[in-house]
Amino acid sequence: MGTLLVAASNGHTLYTFNSDTPGVSNCKSGCSSTWPPLSVPAGVTPSGGGGVTGPLGTITRDDGSLQVTYKGLPLYFFHGDSKPGDTNGNYTGWKLVKP
Repeated sequence: MGTLLVAASNGHTLYTFNSDTPGVSNCKSGCSSTWPPLSVPAGVTPSGGGGVTGPLGTITRDDGSLQVTYKGLPLYFFHGDSKPGDTNGNYTGWKLVKP
């Protein structure tokens, strides 16, 4: 799999959703309970560590929360990843994020 992008807050793997488009999350309602968005509080600017080659940003979700994006695509965790480094969400329709 190579190097994967992880969230510094918990070390868990991050994913993108094939149905999303840059700047738009299409994972809503029940989807977001299985695939929780990587969110930040208002006023926080996401930043990447070494190896992050693309821009990080945020979008505003339908509920008003801010979701982190990488190269314009919204980022998610998978509820089935119980520890750092797990990649249980590597399914059809979802992709592991690589820096």
